[in-house]
Amino acid sequence: MRPRMKRTTTAQTSSQQGGGPSTLAAVTGRPKVLYFISVDWFFCSHFLGRAVAAKNAGYEVVVLAHVDQHREVIEACGFKLIPLRMDRRSMNPYATWLTFLQVLRVYREERPSLVHQIALKPVLLGGFAARLCGIRRVVNAIVGGGYAMTSESLRMRAFRPILRLALRLLLNPQGSKVVFENADDIGEFVRTKQVDPAAAVLIKGAGVDPALYATGERKEDPPIVLLGARLLWDKGVGEFVEAANLLRARGINARFVVAGDTDPGNRACIDHQTLERWRKAGVVELWGFCKDMPDLLSRATVACLPSYREGLPRFLLEAMAAGLPCVTTDVPGCREAVRDGDNGLLVPVRDAASLADALEKLLIDPSLRARLGGRGRDRIANEFSSELIETQTLSVYRQMFAR
Repeated sequence: MRPRMKRTTTAQTSSQQGGGPSTLAAVTGRPKVLYFISVDWFFCSHFLGRAVAAKNAGYEVVVLAHVDQHREVIEACGFKLIPLRMDRRSMNPYATWLTFLQVLRVYREERPSLVHQIALKPVLLGGFAARLCGIRRVVNAIVGGGYAMTSESLRMRAFRPILRLALRLLLNPQGSKVVFENADDIGEFVRTKQVDPAAAVLIKGAGVDPALYATGERKEDPPIVLLGARLLWDKGVGEFVEAANLLRARGINARFVVAGDTDPGNRACIDHQTLERWRKAGVVELWGFCKDMPDLLSRATVACLPSYREGLPRFLLEAMAAGLPCVTTDVPGCREAVRDGDNGLLVPVRDAASLADALEKLLIDPSLRARLGGRGRDRIANEFSSELIETQTLSVYRQMFAR
């Protein structure tokens, strides 16, 4: 889902660490970083803080994205926003070619000092454009893979070998860095020789500011089990609904809430008819998009995300910052955030019965919830804070300019 955006100034200290862009600017002028990302809301939820940190550290920031509804937020930060016509669902070669031509034109006109390309389509289209334009400083970010990596459809299974070949050619050109959000993805991409181990960088997600999230005993009665995500099949929403039905049949008294938007631009979007059927059944509550995640999490008792695969889900990090125990799947990304028995419980993917068992275990044991939730809050400060993520990202940029 799209969490509340915040402004941050933590990078002001980062620019004072030797070798930063303030020194570089004295020699070459203000360096320009161009973020190429599929859609503006994802930039705001996952990269806005890092872009603000880059601006505070002395970079000029340009954002290339499909503009949905966050133009004012992005431009208010002082960034140049370039709208891009791109259909994330489309696999049409002609439409892809037209999008590529737009990207190529922007790269030639903007001549960025560094491009930071986020998600599969921007990595591939931007990688080819950067090569044609002679842009040497390339940072590519793998953020989970989404539908392309999780779908069991015949079409996507047939397409994956082509995708892997394209990634082998464009993901890690000489001198580039490839940012991963979890250790599983690094291991897989290095093992399959799509990425040079020396070029792989682990930056754990988007980061959260723990000061924004309240902790303490939840007063909701009945307790709320919250799933925060876009309404996509591959977020495990179907399994969540099935688990809620199982727990209702067992007599467990709890509310099961899904907070998040539909995403028609994603092939895994849950159809309107299914959502209406769930609403009428009344087992789960569909609350839609929530602007104030800290407030919503303050009402929840347990956080749940039965996703099929992630980069590193922001919802789990926010839940941990709010001191909530988490139930999620034992898949890449999710198990980077949640350690089984430490700050939550891991269950097999696509397994509603195991999901129901784990949720029941937490719902009937307040002391277990408190222990796991407290550990999650501790891990945020040490591993996943916004300040840490922004500092690590700026460090990658400095390395690129130091060569």
